[in-house]
Amino acid sequence: MWCVIGCSIGDFGTILFFQLSQIPFPILGIMILAIINGLLTSIMLETYILIRQQFSFSKALKTACGMSFISMVSMEITMNMTDYALTGGAMLVWWVVPIMLLVGFVTPWPYNYWRLKKFNQACH
Repeated sequence: MWCVIGCSIGDFGTILFFQLSQIPFPILGIMILAIINGLLTSIMLETYILIRQQFSFSKALKTACGMSFISMVSMEITMNMTDYALTGGAMLVWWVVPIMLLVGFVTPWPYNYWRLKKFNQACH
């Protein structure tokens, strides 16, 4: 759940910035920036949460970066694909946000389940 929250902050924030500022920028460029920012904010949030659980900064950052990056990237890509499919891309409207969050939350489940069963290793 923390991954979805962290990714959403960066992703939605980037899309909202371009939507409100009306800076002319290609939709694909906005979505790539949204994915990158989503990954960064997710890592920052996870690092903060782990520090609050008595991890040192370096161990918290290493753990946050060592989470399943495949899961985070797949979550980000499917959230942006959902946005593109429903709104034409880089457009936040009230009804699309819950759908994007649900899709982003469900997408990494199969990979995370496989990883847990095969390697006995969770995301963190």
